[in-house]
Amino acid sequence: MNAMMVRVRQATMQDAASIARIDVETWRATYAGVLPDRLLIGLSEGRRAANWASEISRHPADVLVAEDERQGILGFGNCGAQRDSRIDYGGEIYTLYVSPDFQGLGIGRQLLLGLFSRLLRAGHNSAALWVLRNNPSRYFYERVGGTLALRKSMTLGGQSVEAVAYGWLDLPTVLHQQARTANRPGEEER
Repeated sequence: MNAMMVRVRQATMQDAASIARIDVETWRATYAGVLPDRLLIGLSEGRRAANWASEISRHPADVLVAEDERQGILGFGNCGAQRDSRIDYGGEIYTLYVSPDFQGLGIGRQLLLGLFSRLLRAGHNSAALWVLRNNPSRYFYERVGGTLALRKSMTLGGQSVEAVAYGWLDLPTVLHQQARTANRPGEEER
């Protein structure tokens, strides 16, 4: 594969279908055997595209995509104010997904740092995110400085699952440290 030139940018309404495709394919790949098959099979790109179009229209600055000139949209994420009052972090990363074919290339890291920058511009100096405990990609958040903040049970598709929250208390410091790490050889995302 030729070297990719990925850039993170604000999503547009035209990105909703690509975001929905990645949303559905990532859920199916990540949660096969973890969540009920009927839930994963029942995911609809059409419904997700409508939901993402609505989200982009309501909060355009809070939805970001990672795009390669040749490959198109490879990942996305969105953020905003913290929704869980039990967590003492101002901002929240609501979603962060990278197409399964492009995971492990640093795209998730670029998106996460872009979302952190967006939260800072919105006045949030700290952030947390929720991820299912059985998601094998959750350790990525530890590699970018996230610390385990809280656990909770939730129901998805009629099944009880455990979720964990990772948090970052000082986003300016995280962005500074991650920028330094990105400039050192051999420190790419695994």
